Amino acid sequence: MNNIVSIRFLVSLLLLWMSAADVYSDESHLISCRSSYRRLNDLKLQQPPSRVLLVPLLSREPHTTESPRWSEQPARTLEAFYRNRFNATVKQLRDIWSWTDYYRQVEQMMQQSPPYDRVIFISHGGFDGPVLENVVFWQDFQITGGKGELLQLSEAQPGLKHVLSIIYDTEKNRLFSDYMASHWPELAPMKSTDIWHRLKGLEKQLQPLDHACFQRYCSPDQLATSPVQQRGYRLDLCELICREPLFEQKTSVEISPERFFHFTKSLSSLVTADGLIFFGACNPGSAAPVKVLEKDETELLINSTLAHGPHQSYVHLVSAATGRITAGPIGQSSAEDIVNRVIMFETGRAQYNLCIVAPAAK
Repeated sequence: MNNIVSIRFLVSLLLLWMSAADVYSDESHLISCRSSYRRLNDLKLQQPPSRVLLVPLLSREPHTTESPRWSEQPARTLEAFYRNRFNATVKQLRDIWSWTDYYRQVEQMMQQSPPYDRVIFISHGGFDGPVLENVVFWQDFQITGGKGELLQLSEAQPGLKHVLSIIYDTEKNRLFSDYMASHWPELAPMKSTDIWHRLKGLEKQLQPLDHACFQRYCSPDQLATSPVQQRGYRLDLCELICREPLFEQKTSVEISPERFFHFTKSLSSLVTADGLIFFGACNPGSAAPVKVLEKDETELLINSTLAHGPHQSYVHLVSAATGRITAGPIGQSSAEDIVNRVIMFETGRAQYNLCIVAPAAK
């Protein structure tokens, strides 16, 4: 009886292994990204890898309870794999919370060590590459004539520049002008919505309410026409509308060739000419749909003219910009999936939905 149970258990494990293997195995797995590479040996790639750099980016999905350090566990697993399998020297970047952190560490590294055969990012991502929290990398405050202006530039993905501007009349309200002149550095770590709420709160304290406007839109009779659950929102809206504004805040997202090529230049410096850049995230190998842009909507990096684009996917774009072999999953991914894909790639096993792109011959 025990033998029968053991055999059934082993058969179950075998079936599970076959099912798991089938998820990743397919000889034509690369057709979806129009790559001609079927095996590791088809690539002019340094084998075996002797120097590996792991880049776990620290962030978490909004409205989830996941640890922002989730990427460090797959990094540890891959570090053990490369050390044990190839006896490789493995380096890992630590505490990368923003792209400023990344560039600071990379700059130091490039001065101290030779390039790597593999650079592997582990992060959240999208069609436009790896994602970190949107952090200000430059800001400026100026008063010219009677106009004050605060300008902030930030980025969550290299090449997509978030622009925030706050403009105000310095003569309109002296207390507001004094506040901006002394407190503008404090706004850098804040989200744009939080900045808006803070300044609107100050405006509410400083600007008188237009009572005629308020009665027109939020009198008791007017409020009675609104559903009970919406009356608080309507009152808040009237508080905003019925005060003359002290400032104008604008936000936008722009493609920044300077920031994108700053990133790809760092990659070219980190990776040997016959090395590999691997983006372990969702969708770096996915083809994004081409669509008509709505007003104020920014096109995807891969649909832009960067590096002689548009390009089919982010790995195509990065490969063209860096001159390096670049790879990444097509579609969704996870920590476990990233580890599996890297190991299967390095051991020459075919897999579904991994896009591998080599730079065009020059």
